[in-house]
Amino acid sequence: MKIDEAKIQEIYEALPEPLLAWYRGSARDLPWRRDREPYHVWLSEIMLQQTRVEAVKLYYTRFLAELPTVEALAATPEEKLLKLWEGLGYYNRARNLQKAARAVVQEYGGRFPDSCETLLSLPGIGAYTAGAVASICFEWPSPAVDGNVLRVLARLCLDFRCVDTPEVKRDVTQRLAAIYPEGHCGDFSQALMELGAVVCVPNGAPKCDACPLARLCLARQSQKEQDLPVKAKKKSRKIQTLTVFVLRCPQGTALCKRGPAGVLSGLWELPNVEGFLPEAAAFRTAANWGVLPEYVEKRVERRHIFTHIEWHMRCYFIACAHPSEQFFWAEPAALENDIALPTAFKKILE
Repeated sequence: MKIDEAKIQEIYEALPEPLLAWYRGSARDLPWRRDREPYHVWLSEIMLQQTRVEAVKLYYTRFLAELPTVEALAATPEEKLLKLWEGLGYYNRARNLQKAARAVVQEYGGRFPDSCETLLSLPGIGAYTAGAVASICFEWPSPAVDGNVLRVLARLCLDFRCVDTPEVKRDVTQRLAAIYPEGHCGDFSQALMELGAVVCVPNGAPKCDACPLARLCLARQSQKEQDLPVKAKKKSRKIQTLTVFVLRCPQGTALCKRGPAGVLSGLWELPNVEGFLPEAAAFRTAANWGVLPEYVEKRVERRHIFTHIEWHMRCYFIACAHPSEQFFWAEPAALENDIALPTAFKKILE
């Protein structure tokens, strides 16, 4: 269904006034909205990728208590950084966070560059994050277009194009950039995000009665709001089966490091092999590792979902007599306080 171009332009031009008025009276009190410090805004935007707001609040507060400045982040040991990130997932986000922090310190004297184009040159910063920091912190008319914003605009304009395509994102970005209100760019970016997060929601019916843009919305007028946005069909996840070993002796629990490529690259893990092993074969595998297995304490089944892969895990807890040098043997206090263990493995221990 093609909508008249003049009508779309009219909708865009009408957005700022009601949206800003609504945001000023309805915005959630979130810790990263209490100032416009680029380090804080950038950190929150990276944390919020693929993570719920309520979970990020705790991580954000704890992270800044430990690493209050971009210089502290740049200098911290990676193991400490990953421990602070433990449970947020997508650990390359944390590694890129530190790479970007080091670039800010080394190349810009600890001050974040204030243009969207320069922000894009920093590791781990894409168009959305650059737009968010540039608009919120520096008042540039640089749209931050994510799934929330695309959903809002698709419904407002009754736009049945697939929002996952670069062309649609580029079109929305250009249209928004032209109507950003001078002096209120940061609030406008956050208002669009907020509307998509709490009113024009992704799951279930949008809360149209509470929407400040309801009178403009073509999807509501056509009763098509739940048909939008149109998204590309997701590919089915690849299923991978693993046998995971919780090898325990008085010196601790056996850990090893994953390889440099693939899922959870370079992180600590519980020893594991591909496929499901029966108990006798698992016991022999542990014996081949030189840990002198004594008996199987228990077996549990676990599942963990990544973006494109789903792990089905058969987990054997095995009491051992010898802390083989093949592994690092982590004491409980180290697991709790120092070692970042990905959630896929941590849920087994819990």
